[in-house]
Amino acid sequence: MPRAFDLASALLRCPSVTPHEGGALGVIEAALGRAGFTVHRLTFSEPGTPDVDNLYARLGVEPPCLMFAGHTDVVPPGDEALWTAPPFGGEVRDGELIGRGAVDMKGAIACFIAAALAHIEAHGPPRGSIALLVTGDEEGPAVNGTAKCLAWMAEQGLRFDHCLLGEPTNPEALGDMIKIGRRGSLTGRLTVHGRQGHVAYPHLADNPVRGLMRLLAALQDGPLDEPTSHFAASNLEVTSVDVGNPASNVIPAEARAVFNTRFNDRWSAGTLAGEIERRCAAAAEGVRYTLSFEPSNAEAFVTSQNGFVDLVSRAVEAETGRWPALSTGGGTSDARFIKAHGPVVEFGLVGRSMHGVDERVPLGDLEALTRIYGRVLAAIFPA
Repeated sequence: MPRAFDLASALLRCPSVTPHEGGALGVIEAALGRAGFTVHRLTFSEPGTPDVDNLYARLGVEPPCLMFAGHTDVVPPGDEALWTAPPFGGEVRDGELIGRGAVDMKGAIACFIAAALAHIEAHGPPRGSIALLVTGDEEGPAVNGTAKCLAWMAEQGLRFDHCLLGEPTNPEALGDMIKIGRRGSLTGRLTVHGRQGHVAYPHLADNPVRGLMRLLAALQDGPLDEPTSHFAASNLEVTSVDVGNPASNVIPAEARAVFNTRFNDRWSAGTLAGEIERRCAAAAEGVRYTLSFEPSNAEAFVTSQNGFVDLVSRAVEAETGRWPALSTGGGTSDARFIKAHGPVVEFGLVGRSMHGVDERVPLGDLEALTRIYGRVLAAIFPA
């Protein structure tokens, strides 16, 4: 059976920058096909978005089904001259495997495959089912990947009882943290409409910057809420302010801002949009503005602390000596789609180098994560 290192090295040599598959799914298909998995290659498209290749593999048809989920697409490496090893070379330096996607998240995919194949070799086919869902646009628009794969699975009657998503959840050391949920995300666009004119004749113009500053202050005047039992307080951050005005002696016609809110389980995207609209309206006397929101596919959620959470926690502690913290922090992940179909928790590698120059994973962490996943498999499918 291939080791996690062999699989991770092969995956890192695939330049699978979103939305390109780069050969990564072929590596997975070959490894799983030899072990008897039924492998489906799924390509989805939508107008205005690139086609995306995905993979679903399964061994067995009966419950319980453990599904491992992840993505082989990666962000661009940036300036390759800053890397000490080729970003798509899969080289080892000082006991670490270097490459784009090493921790986010080709390394975890390699560990799960290695653990599954080792379990099958030692014990035969599981008394249940093992599945793998790997998508290709998590780092991009996330339109033609996990959501459509899950819809296809539902149409085929392919269900799972537990899902383990291999995102890099650990902040400092393997065993630090399991993600049992995620905050929601809502992006808004605010435009204040004025009247262009000469700065020396302000009575003939209407400066929209004043109104924009007033509305943005209202949006950030006081907290949106308080922390809940599983979530931090929601936060609204202004990410862009622009008037598109190169002239210092012209009052602009419009002023625009973009903001993003990461929200907890006190809100849905709809109720939060209503609160933002209320705050703007209360501060908008004399201000002409337009407020819109991008469609949100990221609602806040938390997985109930059922037996699977404890099972994964025990596997982590057995290998690392750490009982992992349960967290809902960080950005969004494909768990936001998976949770509508079944319980999902996230546990993977240490994320300190993800998306950075010289993204890397210690070889020892690959081996340890493979053993952790192996313990999860052994607990769900005892010999």
